[in-house]
Amino acid sequence: MPKTVAVGVVTGDRMAKTRRVEISRLVKHPKYGKYLRRRTVCYVHDENNESARGDTVEIVECRPRSKMKRWELVRVTAKSRLIDVAAMRAAVKAEELGEAGNN
Repeated sequence: MPKTVAVGVVTGDRMAKTRRVEISRLVKHPKYGKYLRRRTVCYVHDENNESARGDTVEIVECRPRSKMKRWELVRVTAKSRLIDVAAMRAAVKAEELGEAGNN
């Protein structure tokens, strides 16, 4: 039986070598016909900690590695384009303080 391959977005990267990946899908309501957003959450083994929050990744089924981990990372399809606003503000503030100290 071939292994299932899926593409999803990393929503959690706090654990070492583990990522939380959400796979979004649309499901048609049986009575009303409206399309509803649903998601499947997979816990993925990322041996080298390659992925980060917001990255689009390709994952494949594997043997159970723990209670919840059943997937492995194949590759990072697209890197995240999220900007850490707090870090950016801190850098700007540090730069301003550095300039004020030099004058």
